[in-house]
Amino acid sequence: MKTQSLLKKILVGTLLLTGCTKLDENAYDEMITDNFYNNRNEVVSAVLRPYTHANAWVTPSGQDGWWRPAELSGDQLAWPTKGRHGEDGGKWKRLHYHAWTVDEGGLNNAWSLMYWGMGLCNDPIENLEKRDVAAMGITEEEKAAYIGELKLLRAFHYLKLMDLFGNIPIVTQVGEPAQPETRSRQDVFNFVESEILENINQAPKLSREMLGRMSQAGAYAMLVELYLNAEVWTGTARWDDCIAAADHLINGDGGAQNGIMALDPNIIDTYNTTNDLSKEVIFSIAYDYTTANFQPSWPSEFYHFKQREIYGGGRNGNDGIVVIPGVFTNYSDQDLRKREWLLEGPMYNFGTGVPVTGSEEYNGQPLVFVDNIRKNKSGSTVSNMSEGEENSGVRFNKYKLGNQVVGIDGTPVDPNYNNTDWNIYRLSWIYFAKAEAIMRKNGGVATQEAVTLINECRKRAFSDSDWPANAYTTSTLTMDELLAERGREFIFEGFRRDDLIRFGKFTTESWWDHQPSDPTKALFPIPQRQRDLNPNLQQNPGYN
Repeated sequence: MKTQSLLKKILVGTLLLTGCTKLDENAYDEMITDNFYNNRNEVVSAVLRPYTHANAWVTPSGQDGWWRPAELSGDQLAWPTKGRHGEDGGKWKRLHYHAWTVDEGGLNNAWSLMYWGMGLCNDPIENLEKRDVAAMGITEEEKAAYIGELKLLRAFHYLKLMDLFGNIPIVTQVGEPAQPETRSRQDVFNFVESEILENINQAPKLSREMLGRMSQAGAYAMLVELYLNAEVWTGTARWDDCIAAADHLINGDGGAQNGIMALDPNIIDTYNTTNDLSKEVIFSIAYDYTTANFQPSWPSEFYHFKQREIYGGGRNGNDGIVVIPGVFTNYSDQDLRKREWLLEGPMYNFGTGVPVTGSEEYNGQPLVFVDNIRKNKSGSTVSNMSEGEENSGVRFNKYKLGNQVVGIDGTPVDPNYNNTDWNIYRLSWIYFAKAEAIMRKNGGVATQEAVTLINECRKRAFSDSDWPANAYTTSTLTMDELLAERGREFIFEGFRRDDLIRFGKFTTESWWDHQPSDPTKALFPIPQRQRDLNPNLQQNPGYN
């Protein structure tokens, strides 16, 4: 069983609203209670509540949160129609083709979930600030640390809201004002930056007890993301600030989840059922199915209808998100990530070794995941978002749930089955961000320091014998190659849209059947449903 952090212990007795779906109201006035905070357990439960809610919006949770528009509008992942499944009113096609409208229910849900989560931070901040520590059963030091942690977590909500929607309201009190005005992206950026800088030293350092919670390390990672995208988000580059924030993490100034902050030694430890032992994870959504019945939500997004046969577990999915054709071949055959993180080819039963068969177009026939999206059974060569079959597309295998049966090769039952944490920030991402900032300061040309940073991460994906031929040099690590390697390393992790925008390719490039879009698509529209509720919200350019 996993060693439990305070978060995982509290989850046993905390109401886990993993399906936060009542999203048709204005989210600014969400409250928990005023008659609470009467003892330490109530205080800690209120502090931890936003984390269980974050599962719904920051991970691929089966809900329309931040993750879906952040990834499904990019050049790596899509949810095509496969036979009679996946049409869903055309919502996935509109994301893929950049044809979304102001009335998108999914974007409205993302807005509501994130603002709801922000309210779940505001409420305990207000209550903690106005209450006496003796009445709550905590110390002044604990009170200050909880408030600092919550203000950093609130800043994280605003960072991601600003990422998708740009110009948004800033609300720091529950229900006040009831109809807040739109603030510019620059104002939101400044607010997020100031909140982080003012509270980073008040929050605890990352440690085993802070697993799955916002800490000083998480705050530095937010600063890295903020400054990495500053030129896009504000018009002013902040490369030196990005490098400085990255150095704080690399040097271990923010603490570490397990001992000393360091890159994991391989491409598996960061994503397996004991990834709570990872040394490089900075901030994650922590799950504890074993004792708290709180399980990852991502299988519904990625898994085939019969996926449990493939990995020997108990969970299937909606046969939804797949890798866009051609992305699989961007990995060399020597790249260990190609076969460890992705599923392609014939699928076999984990426990028996017999071929897994399909349940739709290939019912009773071997299930073979292919690197194309077309109606192969009828011999069609037409490839687009409408032409899929149940086996279309290479599949997700990056995070592992573990297994509940003994494998055909003797692999024992995994005692940590279904406990895999979802990583929001990890040290590899920090290395890449620092390298990019260095290269941009140098006119897009790699220095030896930038090359070393990327190679330290990349070399884990190759055997010792293959590595010399695959190591980057200052001449081979171009900006285009850096973007490609970011895609290979961070596939499924939520950063692709931002990467494409930052590299000037999100609205200008073609991929698979996607064509260039209008430059205004670099921002999503303010959901019309929210504007109907709050007339003070101004629409983003290009959507009026």
